Amino acid sequence: MMKKLFLSVVIVLVVLIVVAVIVAGFFLGTIVKTGMETVGPKITQVSIKVDAVKLTLLTGSAQVKGLVVGNPDGYKTPQAISVGSANVDLNPFSVLSDKIVVRSVRVEAPEITFEGNPFSGNNLSAIMKNVNAATKPAGQAGKKIEVDDFLITGAKVHASLPGMGGKEMILPLPDIHLTNLGKDNAGITAADLTRRVLDAITTATIKAVANATTDIGTGAGTAAGEGMNKITPGIGGLFKKSTN
Repeated sequence: MMKKLFLSVVIVLVVLIVVAVIVAGFFLGTIVKTGMETVGPKITQVSIKVDAVKLTLLTGSAQVKGLVVGNPDGYKTPQAISVGSANVDLNPFSVLSDKIVVRSVRVEAPEITFEGNPFSGNNLSAIMKNVNAATKPAGQAGKKIEVDDFLITGAKVHASLPGMGGKEMILPLPDIHLTNLGKDNAGITAADLTRRVLDAITTATIKAVANATTDIGTGAGTAAGEGMNKITPGIGGLFKKSTN
């Protein structure tokens, strides 16, 4: 009798613990969403909106839905980057430690808007400048992060450039794959993680735009081609620098 009672109590406790973890994951997802929308703009100096964050502590899985990174003041397009869904796999036991260990991040089919001049001033470079300022020594406080594998796949760039008469180019980006971010004991801050990821996105985008505009610039006599001939030399110089 006592044994059965003991087993019943154990089962009830296990059920309660599971329910508590599920409920905690629900509220933690809301906390993460709020944190992204609060801390993110301080790093990027642009708006950041997230539809939802679903976090399951039992498996260490998370999903971010509807992430939209806005554009700096002065740009016509409403957003710089939008992500329909990103999947995250983390060590659930690290959430309460000094360093959150993320095993993998997979971002599928993000839409990147490139507005401005590829070699002198554009929206991505403006955001990058803000992020660089946030990663100076004075801005290194906060919880540390480790990301073992970060993959961005299926990205497309919507490019609006001078000399194109308001037309838009849609360009595919090759996969962006980063590994061992903050792998050492110290880890990295959210600001530094943002800097590294955004730098990779910006570099890949500029290369794609440089290749596309060079092709257009060699076209025979179209209005867009004539406009592109004016900016191609500068783009070529930037492209060479980025490959050194």
